[in-house]
Amino acid sequence: MTVFVAVLKVKPDMVEQFEQAQTELSELTHKHEPDTFVYDLIRQKDDPLTYICYARFKDEAAFEYHQQTDFHDRLVPPILEALSDEMQLTFYDHIA
Repeated sequence: MTVFVAVLKVKPDMVEQFEQAQTELSELTHKHEPDTFVYDLIRQKDDPLTYICYARFKDEAAFEYHQQTDFHDRLVPPILEALSDEMQLTFYDHIA
C-alpha cells in the first residue's frame, strides 16, 4: 500500500476556504475511489493553522488515479492557494 502524510500550514484568512475544499475532496475521494482506503484531514490542537492530510491507497496505481480525478484538479488549486508555507509531503509504505 502507498501512504502519504502532508503537513499543511494555512493562512489565517483562508481557513474556511481550505477546510471546505479539503472536506469536499475527502468526501469525493471516499465516494468515488474504492482503492483509496483512507483520506482524512486533521487539525493540530496546539496550532489550529496546521493540518495533516493522511491518505492510504491500495497501490501506486490508486494514488495516480486519485491525482487524475476531475475533482482533484478542481479542488487542489484552492487548497494550495490557502497555504502559508510549502506543503511538506512524505510517502510511506503501509506495514500493519
